Amino acid sequence: MPTEDEIRLKLKEDFHYYARSCLKIRLKSGKVIPFILNSAQRYIHEKLEEQYKKTGKVRAVILKGRQQGCSTYVEGRFYWKVTHNQGLRAFILTHDQEATNNLFEMSQRYHENCPEMFRPIVGTQNAKELDFPNLDSGYKVGTAGTRGVGRSSTLQLFHGSEVAFWPNADDHAKGILQAVPGEKGTEIILESTAHGLGNYFHEQWKASLQKDSDYIPIFIPWFWQQEYKETVPDGFKITPEEDELRKIYKLSNEQLVWRRKKIKELTSKGMMGDKAFMQEYPCTPVEAFQSTSGDSFIPSNSVVKARQSDYNKPYGTKFMGVDPAGPGKDRTSIIFRHGRVAYKLQSFNESDTMKTVGIITKLIKEENPDKVLVDVIGIGAGIVDRLRELGHVDTVKGINAGATPYNAERYRNVRAEMWGEMKAWLEDEPCSIPDEESLHEDLCSPAYSYDSNTRILLEKKDEIKKRHRSPDEADALALTFAFPCVDNSVNIKRLLNPSIKI
Repeated sequence: MPTEDEIRLKLKEDFHYYARSCLKIRLKSGKVIPFILNSAQRYIHEKLEEQYKKTGKVRAVILKGRQQGCSTYVEGRFYWKVTHNQGLRAFILTHDQEATNNLFEMSQRYHENCPEMFRPIVGTQNAKELDFPNLDSGYKVGTAGTRGVGRSSTLQLFHGSEVAFWPNADDHAKGILQAVPGEKGTEIILESTAHGLGNYFHEQWKASLQKDSDYIPIFIPWFWQQEYKETVPDGFKITPEEDELRKIYKLSNEQLVWRRKKIKELTSKGMMGDKAFMQEYPCTPVEAFQSTSGDSFIPSNSVVKARQSDYNKPYGTKFMGVDPAGPGKDRTSIIFRHGRVAYKLQSFNESDTMKTVGIITKLIKEENPDKVLVDVIGIGAGIVDRLRELGHVDTVKGINAGATPYNAERYRNVRAEMWGEMKAWLEDEPCSIPDEESLHEDLCSPAYSYDSNTRILLEKKDEIKKRHRSPDEADALALTFAFPCVDNSVNIKRLLNPSIKI
């Protein structure tokens, strides 16, 4: 039999053990049971602990569907932390008063049901706070509708709940979030379902993907929830769309029936239920954030299949696409494509031409590509000139995305044509691309339209950047489709000299 000291040590070090031994949760049915982590909660815990071991602190942005237990996990984690450590103050900020009440009720349930020998003595206890004076630790909740809430506090643990719905989000970012020092042992967890584009949560998600902050992105798809199922009725027939989803995400018929039911519930007042479902119960982050915008030129499902593919049989011409960035927030992105395989994606914030040339030169030496396609708009022209001076005359080609396309009857310009070829490549399975969320979002960011001659016109970058960011990684991959694989002399001449008219 383990001793009391051994049990206490295991409870302090193993959250899974602590949760099922000391914490109680209330099911939707009202039944109170031990807290055993579900698959989504286990995944979040694994990611946070991995970051904690690596950096000594936690900074995370969690994008999830509705009612997947994220808040239940975070409140349990923070109660575990403040009752096992000296001097830890936790603060939970919710989007409205009802949510504040619900989360504090959850915390009180944790405390009241914790075995007496492991439950700390409470000093202050009211509708918003639990204080543990013997530990100099505490647990408090607040509502984001109140400006300046928690601003003067000193905190070690902070949970932002449903951040996309926060009123006064910028004010809280400047206030209470600054109350958490950058010391080891501190944690900031921002979680939410999506609520459109351009808000504070969306900006933090983008920054985490681009590694422009200390935060890691964590995404939880809806189909991880075991309870999101319905009994399959007699005569149930799968639609082509559902069949594709079933194959991509390994969905069961019970999950598809549940999805149908939810879509029907969400269809109201002219809103398409499938669009609302993608925002509330996304399969991918792209679905969550783009369901309210126009149709993407490249469907998300095509990208998912390419990300999941293990196809690895390169052949033919090896291309290197380079989308250079000028001054500002855009990235310089580079990727290789060898036949049906795209690989070695990298992006960096660098607008110095000579430094970018140095990086490209190193990659040319490592990979020995047959063609290096560089966007010449902006600083790209200088990069091309310098690479040719260094002896890469036959390899490096400058591409003017605004020039006349080869297929001028179908596309408005070379940019639309490159993206059109890339879209066809993605849809013509099998092919594989790096399994990176940032590339996925870039590929699905542009919408499209048709000009007066029914030619495809891709959404302008300036318009994309109003809600997303410049799709630099996707543009780099698109550049690998600018130069033909076959010996079409007219097309080759046109690409090398966009002034040539066909």
